[in-house]
Amino acid sequence: MKTVWIIDGAYLFNVGRGRPFDYLKLKNELVQRNGGPIYESYYLNSTRDLATDQQSGFHTWLKAAPPRGPKIRVQLYEMKNLHLQCPDCGVQFDREVQKGVDVAIATLLIKLAVQNVYDRLILSAGDGDFEEAISYVKSDLKKEVWVSGLQANLSTDLQSYADEVVWMDDLYPTIAR
Repeated sequence: MKTVWIIDGAYLFNVGRGRPFDYLKLKNELVQRNGGPIYESYYLNSTRDLATDQQSGFHTWLKAAPPRGPKIRVQLYEMKNLHLQCPDCGVQFDREVQKGVDVAIATLLIKLAVQNVYDRLILSAGDGDFEEAISYVKSDLKKEVWVSGLQANLSTDLQSYADEVVWMDDLYPTIAR
């Protein structure tokens, strides 16, 4: 069975804030649960400085093959400044927000499914916004879908479509940094 793993980098970053984990150990655990290798892995995230971050030590390490790294393809997108105004006091301010990452994840998981690149998708993301894409991949394209995340913040919408839910909470003893 060909398996693809797609990671929402911002989601796993927030997962790792309280309990740091190792991506290589996580991938090894997913390979074991999968019963075989993961065909392709993708990490998508946004960044403030696209040119610099593409060469950062962390992103370079993600791309490295085992035993040095987890061999994950990295796709980074620039942050966008959102211009806002406080409704109470009228003060204007900017806030950086992700631009295009969720759309890129949904597009990638559908594109790879339509191209028949995988039979099983493992999605490490917690956002219920992926429900429509997951529904299409599962119901119309007949792909198996696994989701992985924390019990505290993994959308029940995603859980409802999952053939398997991999709780990272349960994996911490083996994936901890």
